[in-house]
Amino acid sequence: MKRHRISYWYLGAVLLAAGCTGDNPTADSASTGVEPMTSVQPSAAIAAAIAEPRRPADDVARDAARNPQAVLEFSGIAPGMHVLDMFAGGGYYTELAAYVVGGEGKVVAYNNTGYSMVAAKAIESRYANGRLAGVEQLVSENNELELPTAAFDLVLFILSYHDAYYLDGERGWERIDIPKMLAEVFDAVKPGGRVIVADHVAQAGMPREQVKALHRIDPELIKADFLAAGFSLDGESDVLRNPDDDFAVIAMAPHVRGKTDRALLRFVR
Repeated sequence: MKRHRISYWYLGAVLLAAGCTGDNPTADSASTGVEPMTSVQPSAAIAAAIAEPRRPADDVARDAARNPQAVLEFSGIAPGMHVLDMFAGGGYYTELAAYVVGGEGKVVAYNNTGYSMVAAKAIESRYANGRLAGVEQLVSENNELELPTAAFDLVLFILSYHDAYYLDGERGWERIDIPKMLAEVFDAVKPGGRVIVADHVAQAGMPREQVKALHRIDPELIKADFLAAGFSLDGESDVLRNPDDDFAVIAMAPHVRGKTDRALLRFVR
């Protein structure tokens, strides 16, 4: 595994060829622009993060559909925590997490090169001119991810876990060894730490072979994967559910985008 400090204008096709390695940054109040918040109650810290005026307007516009206050409260995130955002994409939740944990916490945003290319413009914009300088960007190819042991209080898979079942050889997306990936995540979570999975719901019993086509996943399949990895199911929430969703269409279809029925699960090591 190679860790990359990313020069954010450098993403896209060049990212695939370069691999500029460096030391992990320390997330302090000077680099994040966020004061330490260890005395702030978690729900208040979350509300302050959502209200943070530096958030991009596009993120704010997505809040109504994503319900970040409820999701983050369910996650148990709090000031001072160390958080891993898996398949962080453009970083909507990465930024919120950085504001919540504050200068005494740390956020690592992981993407494979596929995610980095698809979200290149959003990533460049989010980190341009030193924004979120305390967030560590970690880029690793599928099946090559290595994480520090017992390093994280919280891991997020937000609308991304289904992509562990994705496969597109033409675009360089190799089949992910899911047990290997989850074993790596398990070892990286502190004892008692949590993993939060929010994802587009598929019709109950939908075979795993159909996950790629619809970008949806049966919550029971998520549970089975994480239980097999050694995690315990710690809670479920209905705050993102939508019984009127059309499970037969791809999750990114225009008429359901942002309105899908989404499961929200919490696992604990």
